Amino acid sequence: MAAGRIFDIQRFSIHDGPGIRTTVFLKGCPLHCWWCSNPESISPKPQLSFETDKCIACDECLKVCQPHALTKTPSGQVAIDRNRCTNCGDCASVCDPKALQMVGRDTEVDAVMDVVLRDRDYYAQSGGGMTLSGGEPLLQPEFAEDLLHAAKNHGIHCGVETAGYAGWEDFDRLRLVVDLWLFDYKETDPHRHSKYTGRERQTIVQRLQQLHDAGAPILLRCPMIPDLNTRSDHLDGIVALSRRLPRLQGVELLPYFSFWRGKLQRFGLKSELPDTVKPPARETMQAWNEYLRVRGVRLVGA
Repeated sequence: MAAGRIFDIQRFSIHDGPGIRTTVFLKGCPLHCWWCSNPESISPKPQLSFETDKCIACDECLKVCQPHALTKTPSGQVAIDRNRCTNCGDCASVCDPKALQMVGRDTEVDAVMDVVLRDRDYYAQSGGGMTLSGGEPLLQPEFAEDLLHAAKNHGIHCGVETAGYAGWEDFDRLRLVVDLWLFDYKETDPHRHSKYTGRERQTIVQRLQQLHDAGAPILLRCPMIPDLNTRSDHLDGIVALSRRLPRLQGVELLPYFSFWRGKLQRFGLKSELPDTVKPPARETMQAWNEYLRVRGVRLVGA
């Protein structure tokens, strides 16, 4: 079986498919969405996380940092020079309070399944299962396929969350062991799509159409980002797409949340999304859902 790289396993998840689920987050994504809720998932490489509020200024990390990326500020706080940091992980290995941690680890299928199988009774009772997310699971097709086969061998419902930017051959190799595709659709306008995600839209829509035509069960999930894609022409684009894909299990609008911004500092990352973008009000989400409903879109989670 293939080994793969993950950055988290989340048990008792209720937002990544039906029922109670275990979500396995694979590292690496070809898109660079301005609003990515898991910015640490974009790079396929392990990354150093630093939570300053956990630091006790013991200086153990400074002793082992060979590239001298760690320094002490005048206030006594440890600081990281991300340009010098090689993400070797030596500092994290001596950080007892876990202020410094490496995110992204190589693992075997059996190790992941040991965690997934702990909750199979909950899956059976709730109609849940395992979902592969990320990042983009299709960037690690061999590992994803082995995980899915291992779960199916135990009778576990399998979902895959995807942004759709991968070769059809990788989708095709997985589709027979995927019970539900959670397919992200982010933007209708091609220019805006490229600007906001770093990738062109055509390939993604083509994969969506191919999956649909192959009979795959698909839930279309649409993140709604105020001031970016919350326009009537994008909503009309969702309507048009759902009419072109009559076998969709439904469409789910996902409200923007800003909790991910706290991760940016932990990983020394930046985002193009202005700080002025705020989560939409419940009434606004209801209005968007109603806009789709009256135009015949089958909604999920509304």
